[in-house]
Amino acid sequence: ALPGHNVGFNIKNVSVKNLRRGDVAGNAQQDPPSDVSSFIAQIIMLNHPGKIKVGYSPVLDCHTTHVSCRFAELREKLDRRSGKKLEDWPQYLMSGDGATIKLVPNKPLCVESFF
Repeated sequence: ALPGHNVGFNIKNVSVKNLRRGDVAGNAQQDPPSDVSSFIAQIIMLNHPGKIKVGYSPVLDCHTTHVSCRFAELREKLDRRSGKKLEDWPQYLMSGDGATIKLVPNKPLCVESFF
């Protein structure tokens, strides 16, 4: 399969009714998937009225799950076109701003690193 493809599979002794949207499968013996307590994300605020500060809790769509995540830290404001740093530890973000932020999920969430 390639990125973006939907893949289905069956697991012996696991009913389809026991699986929910957003469940994660992985190798339990080598590098098993686990939930994160926080993660760093790069975002661009496309169209949002007003200012966004620490404590804002949007609902993120991460793969097939929907999880509310709280903005814990606004680390740096970025130029949304070039990605260059404009400001460290900004007080707020407005529509059109790019930023690197620390997010804390309100429910268990499994995300993988991306470079």
